[in-house]
Amino acid sequence: MIVDTLAQSGRYAALHPAFARAFEFLTAADPGSLAPGRYDIDGDRMYVSIDHQEGRGRDGARLEAHRRYIDIQLTLHGDEEIGWSPLEACSMATPYDAARDISFFDSRPHAWLAVPAGTFAIFFPDDAHAPLAGHGPLRKAIVKVASV
Repeated sequence: MIVDTLAQSGRYAALHPAFARAFEFLTAADPGSLAPGRYDIDGDRMYVSIDHQEGRGRDGARLEAHRRYIDIQLTLHGDEEIGWSPLEACSMATPYDAARDISFFDSRPHAWLAVPAGTFAIFFPDDAHAPLAGHGPLRKAIVKVASV
């Protein structure tokens, strides 16, 4: 798990072959002007979901994890907060849904991360995360990068 500002995203390009392209999209494409929905960057290997939702607060945020994709979650507007726990410390609530690439967990996060506008968080497949723990309207860009 990584949290940083979009201005510092270049330092993470070497972590995955597709990260440079993902951060280029986030800095050059003005994702804040896009309507909610999915936009392909490289087909199923990399795409972005634009999400406009109300924050649920810590009590309403559920831990989730993905096997096929790494999440790069960029807050475009609002004060997002995301919970985090190592995957191995989580107890499963629902079995893995391969079609949606998601598992949910009963556990509560070990840590809470402030992810305000202009800040991103990267969650790898071994990072359980509880998004939308902020309050009020949140606008986010979530780049899904195939992990392998």
